[in-house]
Amino acid sequence: MERSSMTALVCAFARAYHSKNNKVKVFDDSMAEKFLKEKEYKQISSSMVQGIKFFNPGFEGSEEEALRWIVDNQLSPSPLGRAAYAESMLENAVRIGAKQYLVFAAGFDTFAYRQPDYAEKLQIFEIDHPLTSKDKQERVRAASEKEIKNLHYIQADLSKNDWPNNLLLCPAFDRDTISFCSLLGISYYLSKEDFINIIRSISNIVPEGSSIVFDYPDQNSYTENAGERAKKQAAIANAANEAMLASYSYTEIEQILSESGFLIYDHLEPQEITKQYFEECNLANPEHPITAFDNVNYCLGVKKL
Repeated sequence: MERSSMTALVCAFARAYHSKNNKVKVFDDSMAEKFLKEKEYKQISSSMVQGIKFFNPGFEGSEEEALRWIVDNQLSPSPLGRAAYAESMLENAVRIGAKQYLVFAAGFDTFAYRQPDYAEKLQIFEIDHPLTSKDKQERVRAASEKEIKNLHYIQADLSKNDWPNNLLLCPAFDRDTISFCSLLGISYYLSKEDFINIIRSISNIVPEGSSIVFDYPDQNSYTENAGERAKKQAAIANAANEAMLASYSYTEIEQILSESGFLIYDHLEPQEITKQYFEECNLANPEHPITAFDNVNYCLGVKKL
């Protein structure tokens, strides 16, 4: 792999497009566009428009209408919804004592570069593949000269589970400090064994009261019972050589967390996600409704006291 993750690029594009084209937003991430080169933004836009018949065989309309349809229906629901969910849970966690934020597979996540007031005292750790991390840092330098003193880049291959040692070598990390860990968009691309190992390793280096938040595909995600959007998403990932490997039932998730000392404190299914995080945007943009992605749930776990 000699480039940054295509999934990370497309997610950043979706967040940027949504922020540019909506007054009322599911999640406001205008910073995302700054991490994309103008050429990349145009290339992704063009590729998506060319694929409209794959996404919506009966579509009739202009190229801009096609792009809007694809972004609202296929690209943006997952990155927007899970980011809104994770950061709302993070704010709650900080309010009750969390002082470290671990962003696993950070990709082009922008939280550290648009920190709200509550994040000023957080130590933020972006944990990602060395190539993606290097690419991200180069883009950050091009977008801003401002040094972010509470941000730390940790390079690691999550599938090899080498991140704990790399994180523990960072002087800013304190394993006795309550932490909030986001694992967004990860569970799809790792084997169950690798995903379980990450949960277990997190439990080994964070204290009681720490939290983890993640999204995961349910047990119907890669079957004939999956929604059409889910099937198309899996096809896109395969084409980008980033195949989706695993899916989970609620019972499995509960067991995985419990075995590592976590209890489920919050769990949302698609209908609930749409109501909580998309409804306001949809009321303001009735001609462009967005709904939470098929077969994808959100979960917050807290390490037992």
